[in-house]
Amino acid sequence: MQAGTGTGKSLAYLVPAAVLAAAEGRGPVVVATATLALQSQLVERDLPALAPVVEELAGRPLRWAVAKGRGNYACLHRVRDGVPDEDGALIAAEAVTGGSTGALGREVLRARRWAEDEAESRGTGERDQLKPGVSDRAWAQVSVSARECLGATRCPYGAECFAEGARAAAEDADIVVTNHALLAIQAIEGLPVLPEHDVLVVDEGHELATRVTGSATQELGPGAVQRLVRRVSSLVDDDVRERLDDAAAVLEGAVDEADPGRLAAMPAPLREACAAVRDAARRVQTAVSRAAAEGANDAVVKAARSAVDDVVSVAGRLSEPSENDVVWLEERDRAGRVVRVAPLSVAGLIRSRVFADSSVVMTSATLTLGGSFDAVAGSLGLVGDEAPEWDAIDVGSPFDYGRQGIVYVATHLPRPGRDGLAPEVLDEIVDLVRAAGGRTLGLFSSRRAAEQATEHVRAEAPQLPVLCQGDDLVATLVSTFRDDPATSLFGTLSLWQGVDVPGDACSLVLMDRLPFPRPDDPLMSARQKAVDAQGGSGFIAVAATHAALLLAQGAGRLIRSSSDRGVLAVLDPRLATARYGPYIRASLPPMWPTTDPDVVRAALARLAGRTQVEAAGATAGSRDDQDQESTS
Repeated sequence: MQAGTGTGKSLAYLVPAAVLAAAEGRGPVVVATATLALQSQLVERDLPALAPVVEELAGRPLRWAVAKGRGNYACLHRVRDGVPDEDGALIAAEAVTGGSTGALGREVLRARRWAEDEAESRGTGERDQLKPGVSDRAWAQVSVSARECLGATRCPYGAECFAEGARAAAEDADIVVTNHALLAIQAIEGLPVLPEHDVLVVDEGHELATRVTGSATQELGPGAVQRLVRRVSSLVDDDVRERLDDAAAVLEGAVDEADPGRLAAMPAPLREACAAVRDAARRVQTAVSRAAAEGANDAVVKAARSAVDDVVSVAGRLSEPSENDVVWLEERDRAGRVVRVAPLSVAGLIRSRVFADSSVVMTSATLTLGGSFDAVAGSLGLVGDEAPEWDAIDVGSPFDYGRQGIVYVATHLPRPGRDGLAPEVLDEIVDLVRAAGGRTLGLFSSRRAAEQATEHVRAEAPQLPVLCQGDDLVATLVSTFRDDPATSLFGTLSLWQGVDVPGDACSLVLMDRLPFPRPDDPLMSARQKAVDAQGGSGFIAVAATHAALLLAQGAGRLIRSSSDRGVLAVLDPRLATARYGPYIRASLPPMWPTTDPDVVRAALARLAGRTQVEAAGATAGSRDDQDQESTS
């Protein structure tokens, strides 16, 4: 089901789900979302509002719970006497001796104190409740993965376990709110992380294929193998450890020789290196099992098994690549070179593992691309001979987009290039932000472009504050943007979705270019070639569809209520001039279109409560009258 912002999608599925689960005793119903913001909305606002009505119908209170991966909860065994890795050992030693810890150590010690406070107050122990938050490296010192967990019956703190408490609440709930990532983990690894259920609701369904792809992507690098060597050193003999260390060195040499980018055919040295790592890691598996049988510490064994199983899995996958996998070499600033592998398509996986055993309701504001459900349906395995029966409906939107919004395509600007934002584009951004009096959400294709635009506006219009992603936490930046109408916020991908700023604070959503995937993106380019090989248009099916989805999501930041008015400015003339333009435009809300910058500046000036003269100059009377009608 596609339904626009403000239609009440969440209540549309929560009401029947709650009645089905509570009144008819058919629970639980699992609801999976892509973002923490929507999870919070469901748990903190929508379900509490619905509960009294359902209680009256069902004769008992409505029960709901949140299900997250075990790694999202603090582990009291890890906090109190668990297994430190190399960072943890250092931090623990400093804490005992009274030494001064660095930033990482301070974060870990604060997280440990917080976990103890949560246990004493019977809190949830969820990472999201730790404020301010801590880095991933610090959180790893107070949490464990599902495979590292000792299990409630074997853990001395099982009765207090935060994750077990959350799991018990989910088993007893009518509505279980989870995320796409956990849904993907259950599908890929077959782990029973969610309670058994007959009904599944996937909100923000346009994101599901991307999240499953992310969960199915693995990577291997020399650093990961060397970390494994250190982790298992107390459990294995010297010859086993040395063989794994030697394999890490062979892998390092192989990745240094290979060229970064997609590896359409695995170079023989790299494939052989991955096989060497696989074989050495298998010997480690055997040695760890022997150590466990001889009475080694359970927590040490669990952590080692989890780490070595991961290495065996990805090394084996890379040593014998499947034609359905895409492999590439990636260079990172801190981690060095790693080999990554991802499935060419997850459609079959979603069809067989997510949709097979449940009745599924999927909803989003952007399920139609190019005016059709087909693109998203294909990515979810709903097209083809083995596809299950499905139906789709677009219920529209409560907003009058033709009167509430303008979509402006700047056809007079140059096509985007590779050398950053052109001077004409930077000047256009300044003119639009000035006309709007701030109130601008700038969505850029790269961090470099966002920073370039920020610097230019700050220099040319210093009276209008501009926040840039990276200045602070995204949530803090959005809050400041929401509270100060004169402020603008510029950023990249994380701002294209999930930012909810209704009212006058956001009158202009500005995009520097159509959000096509990078030409050198290994996975996207492989998918394009696969479609081309089957006689289709890989550009339309992959690149243009990707751009249409992101553009529609970005446009959704503008009109958030029936009283909102504003302009969507796309500073990429290709939306109006390229042959694929109509396909992408069909994914946008039906706002009033224009290519005239004077019309747009005048409209923004009126929305900001100022005159045309104050903003940027005059415009033709007839066009202005038409524009006045569209923004009145």
